Amino acid sequence: MRILLTNDDGIEAEGLACLERIARTISDDVWVCAPAVEQSGKGRGITLTEPLRVLNLGEKRFAVTGTPTDCVVLAVNDLMPEKPDLVLSGVNRGHNIGEDVSYSGTVAGALQGMAFGIRSIALSQSLERFHDEVVAHWETAEAFAPAIIGRLLAQKWAPGVVMNLNFPNRRPEEVDQVEVTTQGFRDVGEMHAVRRTDLRGRDYYWMSFRGEKREHAEGTDLRAIDEGRISVTPLHIDLTHMSSVYDLKKVLGGAPPKTAPAAA
Repeated sequence: MRILLTNDDGIEAEGLACLERIARTISDDVWVCAPAVEQSGKGRGITLTEPLRVLNLGEKRFAVTGTPTDCVVLAVNDLMPEKPDLVLSGVNRGHNIGEDVSYSGTVAGALQGMAFGIRSIALSQSLERFHDEVVAHWETAEAFAPAIIGRLLAQKWAPGVVMNLNFPNRRPEEVDQVEVTTQGFRDVGEMHAVRRTDLRGRDYYWMSFRGEKREHAEGTDLRAIDEGRISVTPLHIDLTHMSSVYDLKKVLGGAPPKTAPAAA
């Protein structure tokens, strides 16, 4: 099995080294193509307004001056001799659950693999809090990911699906449950911009999260991670809300309307 690894924390990230160890329990044919610098929060972004540079860091190892999506596109189309059988993205420093998945470069790397028809898995390790001095329990992801990936690969996946794995902020011996979950949603008010002032007296803003503890719905990725379980969520890129499609078909279709009814 040929495996392609990417991430959004950058080529030097501890989580990528963890992912390499995980991947090598599955195959000896492991390729790495990751951003040269951190690209957290870039989502599905691609680089269109400047050239991409590829740094060859050794056999089957590349750094790209772009996003995780750029990395997977370049690896699959230009840097690898054949398309990989599996794309693994991560292991992210911090979980990617709830609405995080729409911002996450880690999930985006997996989504681009899926777009190429490659089975793809995003992996993230939860943190107590997102501060530089906090050390992630990489050993937890490393302990459980190989067997979970093996179980996933033994199953047939629906087209357009990626698997999103999140490991709780606990040591391996403290984790005894894995749960197949749905994507949860937090209160949108948790995300906000902090205003600060630079040395010239000008305001600038830094995006932040309040991170308030809440009771999340049972069966969601948020609840599983809160309660110390490994979360496995099948995701897909189709954002269509089908029940709304059926409702709208009752009032729209055929010739464009000439008049508008009163607003609901």
